[in-house]
Amino acid sequence: MAINWYPGHMAIARKAAAESMRKIDLVIEVLDARIPHASCNPMFEALRRQGQRPALKLLNKADFADPEETRRWLQHYNAQPDVKAISLCAKRPKDIQRIPGLCQAMVPGRGTRLKPLRMMILGIPNVGKSTLMNGLLGRHVAPVGDEPAITKHQMLHSLGTGMTLMDTPGMLWKAMTQDVSYRLAATHGIGRAAYEDEDVAAYLADYLVRQYPALLTKRFGPLADNCDGHGLLEAIAQVRCLARKAGGLDIARAATTLLNEFRSGALGPISLETVEQMRLRSPYRDDLA
Repeated sequence: MAINWYPGHMAIARKAAAESMRKIDLVIEVLDARIPHASCNPMFEALRRQGQRPALKLLNKADFADPEETRRWLQHYNAQPDVKAISLCAKRPKDIQRIPGLCQAMVPGRGTRLKPLRMMILGIPNVGKSTLMNGLLGRHVAPVGDEPAITKHQMLHSLGTGMTLMDTPGMLWKAMTQDVSYRLAATHGIGRAAYEDEDVAAYLADYLVRQYPALLTKRFGPLADNCDGHGLLEAIAQVRCLARKAGGLDIARAATTLLNEFRSGALGPISLETVEQMRLRSPYRDDLA
């Protein structure tokens, strides 16, 4: 099933972000460490490069991602000009405390009363941007929840002496490949009404049986060994004794179980894309309108 999700406020937010980009010195982009490339909005990159703004890329939820793949992604991004990338967990205060110093180091000469460091924070929905904002400011200024698109408007905040931070709504783009839309749905970056759990779980299961069979066997037992994606959902239904009232395995509940355990990190540290896969194909279409 094709996934299309682009709430009206995102189109408005896109225009506002383009206008604000001209007034800032640094972009802070929050990515999902499990899907760093797929969670990178190509519109952000286009605006940033056009305005020649440096970027601090934060690979959030790193505690849920495969650490070896995260290391490769950091190496990839840190090799790019005007880019600094780190991995973190936005719920850990020590991780958050590093960010202001990194920002100032990237824009020498800014960060005083006369020359404030003006920053903008960007990210797709439900990537942890609001949690990061609250941690940076040391108070609750942005609503937090396990649902995409909670923040709807731009908000300007003072981040100590000589530093301001513009918060923006989570934004997707209209034209994306179905491959990346399924990855976004699996990591809960797309609203639930836009997809069926079984479709996304089947996509996720196919990837996991190829890339992380040992983790699946550890979690669901030997039934999850040497099977395809649909076989994994059947194995989960058997192991968890999920049956329909009319009889037979409840694949729908098995799909929900797999998605919930992946999203919560219960399956273990997992990444849904690698640098090598990204180089073979881009998750973006050429038309970004």
